[in-house]
Amino acid sequence: MTQFDVLTVGNAIVDIIARCDDDFLTDNAIIKGAMNLIDAERAELLYSRMGPAVEASGGSAGNTAAGIASFGGRAAYFGKVAKDQLGEIFTHDIHAQGVHFATKPLDRFPPTARSMIFVTEDGERSMNTYLGACVELGPEDVEEAVVAAAKVTYFEGYLWDPPRAKEAIRACARIAHANGREVSMTLSDSFCVHRYRDEFLELMRSGTVDIVFANRAEALALYETDDFDHALQRIANDCRLAIVTMSEEGSVILKGGERTRVHASHIERVVDTTGAGDLYAAGFLHGYTQGRALEDCGKLGSLAAGIVIEQIGPRPMCSLAAAAVQARLA
Repeated sequence: MTQFDVLTVGNAIVDIIARCDDDFLTDNAIIKGAMNLIDAERAELLYSRMGPAVEASGGSAGNTAAGIASFGGRAAYFGKVAKDQLGEIFTHDIHAQGVHFATKPLDRFPPTARSMIFVTEDGERSMNTYLGACVELGPEDVEEAVVAAAKVTYFEGYLWDPPRAKEAIRACARIAHANGREVSMTLSDSFCVHRYRDEFLELMRSGTVDIVFANRAEALALYETDDFDHALQRIANDCRLAIVTMSEEGSVILKGGERTRVHASHIERVVDTTGAGDLYAAGFLHGYTQGRALEDCGKLGSLAAGIVIEQIGPRPMCSLAAAAVQARLA
């Protein structure tokens, strides 16, 4: 019996978001637009140099789970926090969204992960992430009954950074497929793709993963090409269903020999692109698990992504279910 629409698995992170200019990024050797992994010492240094900041629960898959719940879907989440202040913030926020989250926290060390996110005037976000407790997520944190009861299990490519998380993901995939469920992943970041290209391709080609989300840069990085159409052809061949987002150009959904183009939502003003891809995945997977046509799934993804980039923070501050009704997508 299906209890959840989507189970997401990811790094449980609290985002600390501040505005800055491009000179700040240069002066602090921050790669613009990327997720930069940092140690505890650099985390303290960057925090000391930040301007006024907003704390908000984040983490790619956590944002997706929150988005699915905001659409009215049934979401669950696996991720590791510690018994500390940021861990309490993360746990409160995801429960408040209506997401099932019961992963056992660490006693205190390493502490809950945090990401210092610097947002420039163009809305681009540059993330500097100390993984902390995330690296302790392992197979023992897999709730078999939850995986078996979820239509789709979705995980973030960032999980390939902490080694034991790989074991947890493979365990989830085995359980999901044994129960006739599907497995999905997001490639997360082009730098992440460069680190784990061969492993990501193996996950897709072996059938461990059924549904893949990527953006243009990640798709190009995956196949080491500058030819976007070539990358689309390759990813369509390597997995059963692929969704590639292209910022203001919308997205393309690839299934077998079929391509479905979906327009981006109209944006009044780009405020903060943090969470755009995560919320696109939320909208798409919500539609997908409700049996909607692929084009409608893409439109729901575009709607959610458009809403989140017009605000500060990676999780929607309005009801996505109400927004879908207003957009005549419900």
